[in-house]
Amino acid sequence: MNILILGSGGREFTFAWKIAQSELCSQLYIAPGNAGTSQFGMNVDLKSDDFGAIEAFVLKRNIGMVVVGPEAPLVEGIRDYFESKPELDKILFIGPGKMGAQLEGSKDFSKAFMQKHSIPTAKSQTFTAENLDQGLEYINGCNIPVVLKADGLAAGKGVIIAQSKEEARESLKSMLVGRQFGEASSKVLIEEFLEGIELSVFVLTDGKDYVILPEAKDYKRIGEGDTGLNTGGMGAVSPVIFANDEFMEKVRTNVVEPTIQGLQTEGIPYQGFIFIGLMKVGSDPYVIEYNVRMGDPETQVVLPRIKNDFVEILASCAQGSLKGQAIEIDPNYAVTVVQVAGGYPEAYEKGKEISGLADVPPNLIVVHAGTRQEKYHVYTNGGRVLSVTGRGSTLEEALNHVYKGLPYIHWEGSYYRKDIGKDLLSFHLD
Repeated sequence: MNILILGSGGREFTFAWKIAQSELCSQLYIAPGNAGTSQFGMNVDLKSDDFGAIEAFVLKRNIGMVVVGPEAPLVEGIRDYFESKPELDKILFIGPGKMGAQLEGSKDFSKAFMQKHSIPTAKSQTFTAENLDQGLEYINGCNIPVVLKADGLAAGKGVIIAQSKEEARESLKSMLVGRQFGEASSKVLIEEFLEGIELSVFVLTDGKDYVILPEAKDYKRIGEGDTGLNTGGMGAVSPVIFANDEFMEKVRTNVVEPTIQGLQTEGIPYQGFIFIGLMKVGSDPYVIEYNVRMGDPETQVVLPRIKNDFVEILASCAQGSLKGQAIEIDPNYAVTVVQVAGGYPEAYEKGKEISGLADVPPNLIVVHAGTRQEKYHVYTNGGRVLSVTGRGSTLEEALNHVYKGLPYIHWEGSYYRKDIGKDLLSFHLD
């Protein structure tokens, strides 16, 4: 079957890497892709919000499956567009419709969903510019630190953890009145701060049944020791030592199953990924957020641990036949470390030539994200430029492989954290 992946980042590169290994994939297309995805298929100059152009391409190339990487086209309703066209209804489609995508597209919707279906989460209340004064008053009764979240999509940057009530009040005004995050912060959730350790759990569901994919821990801050500004992610590790069998059973029974059941109860069809951002508080999972697609850079450590034919699993999801499917997971560790442009996550330059890509040891996967190619040269084309993924029978071995490979790759101003996963080397379960 011919398959189209929508997106251009490290997540989509990893999808392409995994899907290209399947005998079920005849021809792979990535739209728009990056300098690395062309190793696995054909890059196509299509924008993910140009549904008409995507429709024309899908029909012309006899596409049998569409895999949507990023959240924006899902929130904008690309699945609904496909389902409204009789000529497209036979195409297998991975990603929820507009109703299901609200789990990520609206923090207010997802929080109400969790509360309604008794899914453990932090207490919160939502405010708009019209009831700003009530929001400011609400902050007075909050414990510090307190979390402020923009309701809509803000490219992973719409969360502020205020360390004082004054900071919280100023942030609320900036978000609601100053529209700090644009339309995304027309509503703001004020949420209690949960003390614990974060991880992500990934579910693939056909709306009735589900499989749980390998869990991961990512590292969001730009600086070592988890300091500095938030980013889209500076690295990730899988498996996660503190997500033991007992904890994962709580995740399954207290979070995953009520989520799938809640979607059915609400009459929301859902065929695709659910990324569950969790906080482990004591020995219990609390949901921080839902995303309606795979994570980046977590995909870079999750997919290398899946032994199954990935296209077969995706097809079962799209066809509503996940029941009885089992995910075979490689017990080895996977680590990815992201290399970014100088200045990221603030102002940074594009167009820097990248050297050393061919020198990286072959046991590593160089995952392209913000890259572009001109003839035989590869240039930076984003903030998170690429990552290096390595595997090993222990976390230490996987880390050693990755950190030996990273110095081969260079461009002017390149930077990566040297402490990804190091916190887990000395982690002891209570």
